[in-house]
Amino acid sequence: MEKTIIKQTILEQRGLFEREEDIVKRTVPEYLLQSQKIIVITGIRRCGKSTLLKEISGDFKNHAYANFEDERFLEFTAKDFNTLLEIFLELDPKTNTLYFDEIQNISGWEKFVRRLFTEGYKIFVTGSSSNLLSSEIATSITGRNLKYELFPFSFKEYLLYRKFETKDTYTTKEKASLSGYFEDYVKYGGFPEIIKSRNEKELMEIYQDILIKDLLVRLQIRDSKDFRDLSMYLLSNISRKMSYNNLKNLLGFSNTSKVKNYIEFLEEAYLFFTLKKYAPSLKKQIMSPRKVYSIDTGLVNAVSFMFSENTGPLLENIVFLELKRRFQEIYYHEDKKECDFLVKEKEKIIKAIQVTASIADLKTEKREIEGLKEAMEKHNLKEGYIITKDTEKTINLEGRVIHIKPIITWLME
Repeated sequence: MEKTIIKQTILEQRGLFEREEDIVKRTVPEYLLQSQKIIVITGIRRCGKSTLLKEISGDFKNHAYANFEDERFLEFTAKDFNTLLEIFLELDPKTNTLYFDEIQNISGWEKFVRRLFTEGYKIFVTGSSSNLLSSEIATSITGRNLKYELFPFSFKEYLLYRKFETKDTYTTKEKASLSGYFEDYVKYGGFPEIIKSRNEKELMEIYQDILIKDLLVRLQIRDSKDFRDLSMYLLSNISRKMSYNNLKNLLGFSNTSKVKNYIEFLEEAYLFFTLKKYAPSLKKQIMSPRKVYSIDTGLVNAVSFMFSENTGPLLENIVFLELKRRFQEIYYHEDKKECDFLVKEKEKIIKAIQVTASIADLKTEKREIEGLKEAMEKHNLKEGYIITKDTEKTINLEGRVIHIKPIITWLME
């Protein structure tokens, strides 16, 4: 690739990267800034990875930036990386920190990054595919990198964007505003640009970009109809338990391997997450059905065939995403009863959580309490939680305490 084209592209990208904008600051863990390793930031397309790099760049003066999603880099190959470094140093000889956006688009990137790392550069890279990055990292920069997963905005970040001041107590008017903001968050989700536009057509575009650019084209998936049908089915059935075999039969796939591979592809692009059943045996975990969640409730509302009044799964999806932000290991519980979430830390289950839109119906309340109670007894937990849309109370039950909390209160803790 011609050096003049690379240089022109870098200069224009730098202008955009350094342009002052009114952005909502994300919660950047201090260890990312202090770490001496290569920082790898992954997450779904358009969740704010570039903006996070821009925010991080305020802590490092002499930096350079390249975004490989730019169509002008279509002819860029691994052979051009050294030319890129020359341009960086020509523009600023003191450059010591490098930002590479969507770097997985360039085959062989990891060898270049490893060389720069050994030469003493501070390096941040982003990518929209967890598997592509993971497989490349494993071969060349394993032990030299620190991975951080970025999600669309949390509800607390959403409120920050809306300039809503969080505090311990609220007036009636403030409570009404808070409730309205939450309804908006459930409907449109947390993608930064959608929070601004509240445009469902743009959500459809994000979904199509992920399916086509990140999956169908990049992974060269030939049977696009089967792939799209599976993705739509998952999006329309969030929070439900599914098995590869059942999905094969429902959608008319030729074999379960195809279903398994396609779901893994969708997970690699961060479009979906699957949740395993907790079991002491790894084999039992693998063999059990999994629950499926979307990266964003806005996508569910804009794209799927799910009915809007079915709020329970949407609330459960939001709780799942928040748990993913807070904890490393999450499972669901199923024995005689069911419990939506178990949180594991250091080989021990530390939390059990149920999610339901309402417990006004006595049968629903009984079911949720019994499932939670079974999980608490199984893992010797003294406290458990039921997250609802608006109920708050405490139940003392045979020496155990069940906290019933409104989801807004729980999200803002």
